[in-house]
This record gives sequence, C-alpha cells and structure tokens, in this order.
Amino acid sequence: MKKVITGNQAVAYGVILSRVDVISAYPITPQTTIVEELSELIASGRLNTRFLKVESEHSAMAALIGASTGGVRCFTATSSHGLAYMHEMLHWASGARLPIVLVNVNRAIGPPWNIWSDQSDSLSQRDTGWIQLYCENNQEVLDTILQAYRIAESVKLPVMVVLDAYVLSHTSEPVEIPTMEEVDPFLPPYLPEYTIDVQEPKTFSAIATPEYFLEFRYKIQKAMEQVPEVAKKVDDAFRSRFGRGYGAIERYGKEEAKIFLLTSGTVTSTSRTVIQKLVEKGVHVAGIKIKRFRPFPVEEIYEEIKGAKKLAVIDRNLSAGVGGIFAQELRASLYCKEERPQVFGFISGLGGRDITPGLIEEAILYTQEHPQPEEEILWLGLKK
Repeated sequence: MKKVITGNQAVAYGVILSRVDVISAYPITPQTTIVEELSELIASGRLNTRFLKVESEHSAMAALIGASTGGVRCFTATSSHGLAYMHEMLHWASGARLPIVLVNVNRAIGPPWNIWSDQSDSLSQRDTGWIQLYCENNQEVLDTILQAYRIAESVKLPVMVVLDAYVLSHTSEPVEIPTMEEVDPFLPPYLPEYTIDVQEPKTFSAIATPEYFLEFRYKIQKAMEQVPEVAKKVDDAFRSRFGRGYGAIERYGKEEAKIFLLTSGTVTSTSRTVIQKLVEKGVHVAGIKIKRFRPFPVEEIYEEIKGAKKLAVIDRNLSAGVGGIFAQELRASLYCKEERPQVFGFISGLGGRDITPGLIEEAILYTQEHPQPEEEILWLGLKK
C-alpha cells in the first residue's frame, strides 16, 4: 500500500508494524505527532500496545528501561531538550544492553529558543553507547524503524533513528507501507536472553566494582564492532524482501571523482541535484551520504574515497570550540590512513536555516578552487 504521509506518520507506521509492546513518551515539538497518533490508535483499541503516560522525558526512558528488562519490545520518541533531559537514562539503557528504539526528530538546542532543525541534539549524545541512524526521506524513516529493531535485538544495544524536523517530520511524501504479514518474517518476536522472572530471580544493573567495570565497557565496544556486519546483513535481508536498502553510506555522482561532498539527512537530497548539475558541467565531484553515524563507518567511507584529493563536509551541527562533528569524526578516522584527502569542514543550516542548492554549490566550488581550507571552520550562508 502506498500513502502520502509525513515523516512522523512514517515513524508511527514503523512502530505499528514492529509490533511494539510498550510505548512511553512525553510530548515535545516537533516529535509530538508521532506519539499522538500512536496513543489515539491505542485508546481506540486498534493497537494492542501499552502506552505509559509520564511526566518527563527522563521518566519516559526510565520506564522503557524497566519494560525492556522485563523482556518486551519498546519505543519512544523525542527532540532537542527532551533528548538532553534523557541523557542519564540513555547511558543506563546502553549499559544494561537493552534493545530499545528511540526516534529523535532533530531540533536545535537553546538558547536562544528555537524549534527548527539541526543535528546538535542527537550528536550531543554520540558517546552514550547508542547506535545512530540518520534518514534522508520518509520512506527511509519507516524502513529504518523496522531495521533498527532487528539490529538492536541482534547486538543487544539501543538504536536512535534520526530525522530532520519539519523537512521530514511534517512534510508529506509517498511512502510504500508493507503489510504486517510481509514484515513478520523479517522481524520475528523479541526473545530476550535474560528477563525479570519471579520464578528465577536475577539481579540487574547492580553496582560493579573496579574489578569488573572495565569489562562491561569492553563488551559494549565489542558489540559496537559487530554492528557493521550485522547491519549489512539486516539491510541485505530487507532489500531482498522489500526491494529497498540503504547501507551505512551511499556514494553517488561522478564515477572517478577527485572531490567528494559528505552529507547526512535531508541535505543529501538537495546535494544530489547540485552534484548532478555540476557533473554535467564537467566538475569531477561525487557525494557520500552517511546513514550510520554510530559506529562511524570508517572503512566504508575510505573504500569509496580512495584516490580523492579533497573532501568537503557540510555539518548541520556545531561542537563549540571544535567545529562540525561529522568533519571532526572524518578527520579522526582518516588520520592513520597513508593516503587521505584534505578535509574542508563547512557549517550551515543551524536552527533550521535553509541549506540551499546555491550554498551547496558554493561549498563544492570553494573546495575545488582552494588547495586547503583557509579556516578550520568554513561557514555557509552566514549573515555578515
């Protein structure tokens, strides 16, 4: 079935098709319509799921930690300060190895107060032990929810699915919605290895002394290292069943490019058009879309950019004092490589400002014309 739906509705369909047992959430713009739609379905009896009404985002995640420990499939959604408020509980979820799926609708962090899109909220949680997957369009949003549960339950780590505020969350696009009968073979019921059982009591999340704590973190890291292989198998299985797949990254544009542009989220859609136009004009440029930010797809990117001289990155985020987060992750990942391109780190689109085709073209042409960046941070569209 194909329907014209918003990104937030695509999330809701993905949750329904995943047969989620428990949803807990606190409303925050621009995420609110996700859980509104789910709560209406539950209240009307059309969705057999438990909805927990809580007083904060911190409590929403705490409730899901309890539910997931009890052995059921869980979901929540949030944005911006709501995600920041969850921060403590995000660590608890990953440390307890719980396969919770959270959708974050990217929204700027204040002050000044802003309800529009940038990635600073999700990227500020990059060290919490959550897998992070970024979506380009509404079809990818729905499909990624389904994949996220299978990845999470395979490696026993939580997954954050990320989409841009308004550009996706409140904008309608045609989306192919599979049936429950089609999804069930791809995403079987969740069967946890360890659960709360009064007949066989166990201790969960007890204190760990220095003799043991290091090994807990070691095992989380080893689980993260399994993600690329597991995610590829899940994506291949999804493509085989539904005819769509995404990978950790996607390369497009000139086949033998000397310049690459790295983007994530909806900026990629605009970049495709710009790059196609420039290739037709004879510019040797290609694009790299990053879908999986955590764990960072180091080897996948390196394989695609071998031979490139320059790599431009457009970040819709800022780590104050450092610069764009995707650019810094890329520089760090390439540091030990013998051959690596010069990285040009651009920042634009903060607080929902449009990243226009003209700005993207400006970034590519600047990268083409300069042997190296004139500044550590290159700002696009800054009002002088």
